[in-house]
Amino acid sequence: MPSSRRTPRSAGIGLRLPHLEEAVASRPAIDWLEIHPENFLANPHATELLVDLARSYPISVHTVGLSVGTASGVDRRHLSRMRAFVDAVDPLLVSGHLAWSTHESTYLNDLLPLPYTDETLDLVAHQLLQVQDHLGRPFLLENPSSYVGFAGSTMTEVQFLNALVARTGCQLLCDVSNVWVSSHNLGYDAHAYIDALPGDAIAELHLGGFTPEEDEATPGAEVLIDTHACRVADSAWALYAYTVARVGRRPTLIEWDNDIPTLSTLLDEARQADAVAVAASASTGANRAPR
Repeated sequence: MPSSRRTPRSAGIGLRLPHLEEAVASRPAIDWLEIHPENFLANPHATELLVDLARSYPISVHTVGLSVGTASGVDRRHLSRMRAFVDAVDPLLVSGHLAWSTHESTYLNDLLPLPYTDETLDLVAHQLLQVQDHLGRPFLLENPSSYVGFAGSTMTEVQFLNALVARTGCQLLCDVSNVWVSSHNLGYDAHAYIDALPGDAIAELHLGGFTPEEDEATPGAEVLIDTHACRVADSAWALYAYTVARVGRRPTLIEWDNDIPTLSTLLDEARQADAVAVAASASTGANRAPR
């Protein structure tokens, strides 16, 4: 069953293992925390600390190993471990990626892209329904950061996401930084992408740092890499304000997974997210709550 706790509209931070004991000891001034369950499933001590934190903070669970786009079927053992973990933590939200990362028994430790076709839609919708049925709650699907597109795709990514929401009743995790990264790399309009999303289905937003690198295929051009290794860029903050103005405030996560900074730096980024969201919603009256 979904958590009975009230979903905050403010910003939270991604709690990674290097900050876990500090967070338990200091109880930072933040409204909610998000974790990757794969960091805890084989670490009983970390899980004990997290369950303790869950008494004080709403927790969001963001899986990186639940491969809903895999052609070989969702790993039922991992899904069962996820259900037990979710039952213990009672998170506000459970989410994962529109991607695949496993093939048969091999885990590739990456979030790999999908062609957007009717066949892929059937596959992902079927597996999303399995995940939601097994977990007993809605699943939030995150838009990927993209570097190449498939010539065989027959629909856009945003059309694909709309179709999945309609078929499965899933919700969306809109990673605003990913939208900016993908729009830059693939040459589409980030604002039009946000406009085309089903706003009522968006239950969470993400913001993370990206790194420009030289595009070896196009001399003089650059590609943006979703590294989660630095502060949120000004361009992503601007797109975040646009998103909040369109759909209203949502729980917003600051993601930082590489070159992890001090806990205080993450809290600073979360405060900035709140300030941007308050200003954007005040200027438009966008104050709607997620469904």
